Amino acid sequence: MRLLDRIRSNPSGRLALKIGVGVLGTLVVALGIVLIPFPGPGWAIVILGLAILALEFAWAKNLLEFTKRHVRSWTHWIGRQSLPVRGLIGIVGMIFVAAVVWAAVRLSLGVDLIQWTRDWLAAH
Repeated sequence: MRLLDRIRSNPSGRLALKIGVGVLGTLVVALGIVLIPFPGPGWAIVILGLAILALEFAWAKNLLEFTKRHVRSWTHWIGRQSLPVRGLIGIVGMIFVAAVVWAAVRLSLGVDLIQWTRDWLAAH
């Protein structure tokens, strides 16, 4: 953090750092939001963007702490549940992700994946 403190000690450096962190953090958060509907680390990228923004912005630091607290709480709650309950939550989660992917592909590309799969299965 010494480097950041040295940059912050200069008024123009402080402004440049705030702008740079704001732009980079916003771009990372935006990329994460775009990737959320797809399989992969969309939410992790959003949280990474928040961590970048938290370097310079108090509201981002508060939101990051709020997010970490609730993710930790949810993770501990899931860990205390029985195996059938965890399995049910996993199945519901997979159905939700599948529905979001279907809707994203349908709305953005105009392709109905369910109909496409039925057509492909009928042809083979």
